[in-house]
Amino acid sequence: MPTTDTITDPSDRPGAEKPVERCPECRSPLAVNERFPTWCPSCEWNLLPPEPPAEHLTPRQRRRAEKAERRAEAARRDVRERSEQVFKLVAEDGSDLQDSSTVAAYALAGAVHLVSLSVFLLGIALVTGLLLPAWTNRLLGVVALAVACLLRPRLGRPAREGVLDRATAPTLYALVDRIAEEVGATKVDTIVVDGDWNLSFAVLGLRRRRQLTIGLPLWTVLAPQQRVSVLAHELGRCVNGDNRRGLWTGSATAALVEWCRLTAPKRTRLGTGSSGLMMLIADSVANHVLWVVNRAAYGLALVMNRLSLRSGQAAEYRADRLSVRLTSVADTRGALTSSLHWPTFETVVLRQRTLPRRRADGGQSAHPDLWQSLAEAVRTVPPMETERRLRVAARQGDAVDGSHPPTHLRLRMLTATAPEQHRHPVVLDSGRAALIEAELAELRRRVAGKLV
Repeated sequence: MPTTDTITDPSDRPGAEKPVERCPECRSPLAVNERFPTWCPSCEWNLLPPEPPAEHLTPRQRRRAEKAERRAEAARRDVRERSEQVFKLVAEDGSDLQDSSTVAAYALAGAVHLVSLSVFLLGIALVTGLLLPAWTNRLLGVVALAVACLLRPRLGRPAREGVLDRATAPTLYALVDRIAEEVGATKVDTIVVDGDWNLSFAVLGLRRRRQLTIGLPLWTVLAPQQRVSVLAHELGRCVNGDNRRGLWTGSATAALVEWCRLTAPKRTRLGTGSSGLMMLIADSVANHVLWVVNRAAYGLALVMNRLSLRSGQAAEYRADRLSVRLTSVADTRGALTSSLHWPTFETVVLRQRTLPRRRADGGQSAHPDLWQSLAEAVRTVPPMETERRLRVAARQGDAVDGSHPPTHLRLRMLTATAPEQHRHPVVLDSGRAALIEAELAELRRRVAGKLV
């Protein structure tokens, strides 16, 4: 617990003393805010508030939990080290998008697809009787076809809910089209609005529809030019050479994940007697075989991730540079920093769910004013809490999601390599920003209703 001293406050009357909390580790004064954890920026005391011990665990379960935590920490440390290596390579401009790791990733993806195709052809041969014609083998063929179906490339499906068409949101589409033109990307086909704390871009379906998804919570807390920055980053993925999002390597990674899920060993309850003993032996042998396949698939998935890490994270850094080219370093930094405030978003949503709902006639409404509360809550996050979240992100290697470099490295990269722009090619002025807000008004109401 922090200790409390008394000091004289010169702003008060002479002799007045005011209690000040100090860090129990280094005795530095602490800034206290009831909304957020109290921590020490000097020695990072309480940077991550400790979790209460699980008293209900047995000693064996506690040892297992500690071992799992050590493995997780080792994995986080490994990711941090590799991310730092990629950061240094990109900062020195020595990381090409198409390097030897990228070629190896494409080759490994080809091997995975060859296995999937072999399973499919085996299923066809068994079902049609071309190979080992017998009814039992035909059943095995059906199983092989079912596995091949699970391993098939997933093209994704464009969203049908929350879709904005060009006639409904002409100003928003015009802004996105202008940004796409500036970064050299093809225009999007659809814009989707949802309640996630994120913005994303994907190419989906057989027709390869280009879909931009805007998460209204994050969009709400961004300033107009920060919105331009995030849109430029997402659309920049079309031109930055990120092979992880391609159909070839992306579907191969999904197939490896499916292999891991299918081959996960499972224990079954068996009966007693000689038949139960035989089933127990068979179950043990099957689980050992599945374990070997499962570990192999898991290892290949890790290899695929490592091979794609360098080019993938380099592509994300290049997308950030595109954001700076269209806006500024300050706008891009502000957008990245705002992405760290998702805990505040969750807190606001939980608080809003407990509030009474009012209607215009004095009764209850469909939802409270979520968006105004969210914007105010994020605006009033003190700099000390923002700094704490940045340091937590640096310690844990946190990123916006698994496809991005850690946020703190993206901020460092902007400072190290991104030139400041004196002319902004795309400016979202207050007039167009207001028009876009009017175009999003109906979807804001629907999304708020779902969130609270």
